[in-house]
Amino acid sequence: MNDVRGVVRLLNTSDGGVLCLAGVVSAEVVADFHGRHGREPVPVAAIDAGSVTALSAEGLDLLLDHLDAASLRGRDLPVRRSQVVARSLRQD
Repeated sequence: MNDVRGVVRLLNTSDGGVLCLAGVVSAEVVADFHGRHGREPVPVAAIDAGSVTALSAEGLDLLLDHLDAASLRGRDLPVRRSQVVARSLRQD
């Protein structure tokens, strides 16, 4: 992965929370997110990963954990995906 740091954030919208991932989502970026919000998936209304340029294994795990948690609650989350994310989800 290159040196450009990515971000993982929770945004509040009128439709509910959105998990946003962008840039190079490295293990360090995911660890920072877990440090702020804990390791348990946060209930969200959508995931926006349309600006992800690189996704670490930890980033993919974070994404899948949130999708699995939503599925257990009987919800299908809309996911905006970059090509990188789409490839990672197909390989999983």
